[in-house]
Parts: sequence; C-alpha cells; structure tokens
Amino acid sequence: MSLNVGIVGLPNVGKSTIFQAITSAPAEAANYPFCTIEPNIGIVNVPDERMNKITDLIKPKSIIPAVMEFKDIAGLVKGASKGEGLGNQFLGHIRQVAAIAHVVRCFDDTDVIHVDGKVDPASDIEVINIELAFADLETVEKRISNLGKFLKSNDKKVKADAQAAAPVLDRLKAALEDGKAARSLELEKDERDLIKDLHLITLKDMLYVCNVDEESIEDDNDHVKAVKEVAQKEGASVVKICGKIESEIAQLESDEEKKEFLNDMGLKESGLDLLIKAGYQILGLKTYFTAGEKEVRAWTFTDGMKAPQCAGVIHTDFERGFIKADVYHCEDLFDLKSESKLKEAGKLKMEGKEYIVKDGDVMHFRFNV
Repeated sequence: MSLNVGIVGLPNVGKSTIFQAITSAPAEAANYPFCTIEPNIGIVNVPDERMNKITDLIKPKSIIPAVMEFKDIAGLVKGASKGEGLGNQFLGHIRQVAAIAHVVRCFDDTDVIHVDGKVDPASDIEVINIELAFADLETVEKRISNLGKFLKSNDKKVKADAQAAAPVLDRLKAALEDGKAARSLELEKDERDLIKDLHLITLKDMLYVCNVDEESIEDDNDHVKAVKEVAQKEGASVVKICGKIESEIAQLESDEEKKEFLNDMGLKESGLDLLIKAGYQILGLKTYFTAGEKEVRAWTFTDGMKAPQCAGVIHTDFERGFIKADVYHCEDLFDLKSESKLKEAGKLKMEGKEYIVKDGDVMHFRFNV
C-alpha cells in the first residue's frame, strides 16, 4: 500500500524548511526559487501514544513504530503544466505519491521573497491547482484521442472498458478545462478503476498546510482564514504549522526537551505531529499492533481490511496460510493491565477470515504454509 505524501507549493513558501523539521534530514532550504530540484525523501515515525502505553505493560526488548514517507517536491510556478520552471519534471514527481500536502505561505516577511511579489494564499492555491488540473487535462485528452482504437478492439473486455470509460473521460475533461480537480467529480469506485492507470494528480487527496509566523500559531491570521475558506469549499483538511518553531524543535535532542519546549509555547503537540497524523488519515490508513516480549510493533493497514489481508502486511505467507488470529483491543489492555486478565474477562478472542480489523487491535496470527 502507498504510504507516501508529496509536499508541494510555490517556491519560498517554506516546504523544505518544514520537510527538514519533519525528518531532521538535510533538505536544502534557501531564499530563492528552485533550490530543490530532485525530490528529497524522508521516512518518519507515525506518532502514536498507544505504543508507549502498550510497551509500559508488555515490556518488550524492542519497539518499532509505524512509518510513512514524505517527498519534498520542488516549487511549482505558473506555467508548470507547459514546462515552465522545470514543471514537467516536478509534475512527474507528484504523480508518484499517494496524497499531496500543499504548503501555503501564511506569513508576511519582507526578507523572504515571494515568487509573485505579494502574499495571497487564495491566489497561490489557485495557481497550483490550475497547473495540476492542466497537467491532468493533457493526460485525459491523450487517452480520449486513443480511445477509438480500443472501441474497435476484438477483445470484448477491452472494448467494454473503453465504452464505460468514455463518459468518465468526457466528464473529467470538462472539469479539468475549468481548472477543477478530478476529485471534485466524486467518482464511484468502478469509475476510478477505469482511469486508475492515468495516475491523475488531482484525483489524489489534498491537505493544505498553513505555514504561519509565531504570532499566528494560536489565533488564525487573515491568511489562514483564506486557506480554510478554500479548503472548506473543497472538503479538504487544513493543518497549521510554524516552520520556524518546528525547526527549533527538530534541533532538540531528547523527547523531554521537546515536550518542555511545547509546554512553554502552550502547545499540546507539534504541528509536524499533526501533519503526519493528517497525512496518515487522508490516506485512509489505520494501525494494528503485534506485541510480545521480543517486540511491540505497529503495522499499517487500509481501513476495511480483513484479518488475512492484515496478516499479509507482515508477510505474504501469513496471508496465504492464514488460519485464525488471536485478537484483543489495546484499550482493553490499558483497562485490565495484562493479557491474562484479558483472557479472564473474555476480551481475547479468536477471529477468522471474515474479521474486519479495527484500529488499535493487538493481533497474533496463526498460519500454516
């Protein structure tokens, strides 16, 4: 399953600064456009307080959290869909991610150049969204122009799929020509399957990241309000981050220092933790755990998966030879404090192939290969 989120935005909005703070990786950050050309890639732990609670009770030798991947993709500019600013190369990088985090500049600073000379979040969002839509439009138009040969195919399935895809492609073309995202059509699953191989950028889920100054970390400034207004219309999520603060947190060595820093700032958790969780959420991902004296480990699965599929996340042999799964929920462990008490209370259950795994389940798989 795809666990990657691409970080996009106009040049000089703070993408690389935020990426560097997320991953503590040396992404280049500079006060000029296109300082990032090849995408920087970082693997980050998914923050989950339940892991700490489980390990306090199970006492394992090792702890392995769930992870996800962030890609810092170079700044897009007006005309990117036509190749401006190395646009084609950058758009190609976006096609490879599962979801998009669009960083929007929501701070005023005369020392940091804005590519258009002024800070206007709604306009910035429009520039990026239109470029992504036009890039997808080119892809859709190419498919439409090639549809004729598929409609004449002697292969009945190929012909039927082409007939079914034609009206979907026409709808997409009309929306994209208006600068609207493909996801705005709210296509059904079977319709999405017909165009899956197009890898449309605007069909991916979008998350807006407001990069704010320190004064706006608690109360929304006008720039943030403008982003939230756009996001509400699109049904998109918004996360607010102060890149400067996150950079300072990233430089602290221990978790205790980071917690103390956040407390001093009046924050419950970092903006970057919120971003990671939001990325996990928009991808429709959940977490189950395996727990024992050897290790406690978090495993990522797609919401709605059944027990054999989740076993396959660990290894394909587990799915192929799945027999049963011993399951309890981590909240029951927190209440009863031990697996023996879980058994006594009837909270440890044996589940079969049709069991739909829940977020927070602790599982032990039985299989035979």
